[in-house]
Amino acid sequence: MTRSPVGQMSSVVAKESNAMGPKEMELILVKEQNGMQFTNSTLINPTQTSIETEERETWSKKIDFLLSVIGFAVDLANVWRFPYLCYKNGGGAFLVPYLFFMVIAGMPLFYMELALGQFNREGAAGVWKICPILKGVGFTVILISLYVGFFYNVIIAWALHYFFSSFTMDLPWIHCNNTWNSLNCSDTRFSNSSDSFDINDTYKTTPAAEYFERGVLHLHQSKGIDDLGLPRWQLTSCLVIVIVLLYFSLWKGVKTSGKVRLINTYLSVDFYRLCEASVWIDAATQICFSLGVGFGVLIAFSSYNKFTNNCYRDAIITTSVNSLTSFFSGFVIFSFLGYMSQKHNVPIGDVAKDGPGLIFIIYPEAIATLPLSSAWAVVFFIMLLTLGIDSAMGGMESVITGLIDEFKFLHRHRELFTLFIVLSTFLTSLFCVTNGGIYVFTLLDHFAAGTSILFGVLIEAIGVAWFYGVGQFSDDIKQMIGRRPGLYWRLCWKFVSPCFLLFVVVVSIVTFRPPNYGTYIFPDWANVVGWIIATSSMAMVPIYATYKFCSLPGSFREKLAYAITPEKEHGLVENGEVRQFTVSNHCLGEKRF
Repeated sequence: MTRSPVGQMSSVVAKESNAMGPKEMELILVKEQNGMQFTNSTLINPTQTSIETEERETWSKKIDFLLSVIGFAVDLANVWRFPYLCYKNGGGAFLVPYLFFMVIAGMPLFYMELALGQFNREGAAGVWKICPILKGVGFTVILISLYVGFFYNVIIAWALHYFFSSFTMDLPWIHCNNTWNSLNCSDTRFSNSSDSFDINDTYKTTPAAEYFERGVLHLHQSKGIDDLGLPRWQLTSCLVIVIVLLYFSLWKGVKTSGKVRLINTYLSVDFYRLCEASVWIDAATQICFSLGVGFGVLIAFSSYNKFTNNCYRDAIITTSVNSLTSFFSGFVIFSFLGYMSQKHNVPIGDVAKDGPGLIFIIYPEAIATLPLSSAWAVVFFIMLLTLGIDSAMGGMESVITGLIDEFKFLHRHRELFTLFIVLSTFLTSLFCVTNGGIYVFTLLDHFAAGTSILFGVLIEAIGVAWFYGVGQFSDDIKQMIGRRPGLYWRLCWKFVSPCFLLFVVVVSIVTFRPPNYGTYIFPDWANVVGWIIATSSMAMVPIYATYKFCSLPGSFREKLAYAITPEKEHGLVENGEVRQFTVSNHCLGEKRF
């Protein structure tokens, strides 16, 4: 390390390729100034006539990175999804498949994405210089993150609307004397009589349900997804606030985004439920969605790490925090649900549900029965806003970083490009704040990140483990943290995780069920649109692979060699040295495995 002027510090890290053939050295200059760190890398390759130089911003503090990753991974799904699945699938017995899949797939895939982004210092598309023909999977996850942003920001807008509505003496969802209430509304649920209201009465609705569906969404003014109407100005205003907040949190990159960031029933064990395939499927899909693998966010965030950051430790910490948060949130949630169940003398299954109905109907109704209910409502919706904003920022950063790293000219115009992305997201989200917006929301929620994200992670795992090679990937990690991953991790990356993901993808297709909202069944054309959304992201893989293969020079074998060989090893292809064509490279017995 050399001595630098006050307020500025520099260091140099040398990284040498382990590939056969001509040696290749990457010099990394780490420079710190005014609390921010920047890396300047120079790739020196004898087979190249030019030198590539790139400066990349890094996190100023390790805690900024950890909080950003944890903030993305711990999101609204931890509040409304995991506890419901635990109750639905045998209570404590559900923890068996959940923890099993967490260990064999969730943690290895999480670790893989952090290491992939940190070593290559690129976004979701740029990292595929390790296997150029599979760069399409980078565009797949970028597109998925963009689609999710279209409806995820709307959830935050709903929470913001509830937050503003909580600043009253009487919460607006506890009585039936409001302009939006129907004749079927009954507020006797708040009386002292345990049997004065039958929750199963299909002709009666609660004030909380009517506030959400009629007062906020104005769903009664829409006949279905083909009758959306105009955007509601109240929700549109909340959406504008969310978009503005996201923009000013993202426009400068990680320099700013890192700074903004019934119990017995719940734990009752029914091991017989483990004999049902649906329990294992629910556990597998929850692992993928809860940890956030496949959205490109982990790759984007870790690409701003120091090269020598211990990404292994980060993976263990973050996955552990995520799982513990999901588990302990269940205690709080089922305390609410158990209270509501006992109060009205109905089975807890009648009040336990997942999705927006849980946090915008059941929770507010339970909070309204507490002393100082308005104050508790404000605190609750602040919590939802922080959970939502962190995850929304992560998704946006995945899109912005992925595209900026792929199209270098955008680096000079990050602020304008960020503005373009958030405005595009806002305009599309307006469909979700119309009278029938909940139908658009449900359709996007069902198709945007279902089978498509599982497919993306599957291709990602195959690309790293089988094309790039577990041995080479392990050597990359050794250069960063000083040691190669253990045999367990390498086996998971090579065999267990890809098989797990293939199983989940096939099952998700075979067990597909069309979306619905309550009793509303979506028309066939809406399901077709949904599948177009899902396949549009997955199609990026074969489309880009075809384009890349056709654009490469040479014979079929030479095209294939260039397509599956890391860009830094293309000089070896010219000499006929392609390690991917060596069968022993992929064998378990090879010492570099």
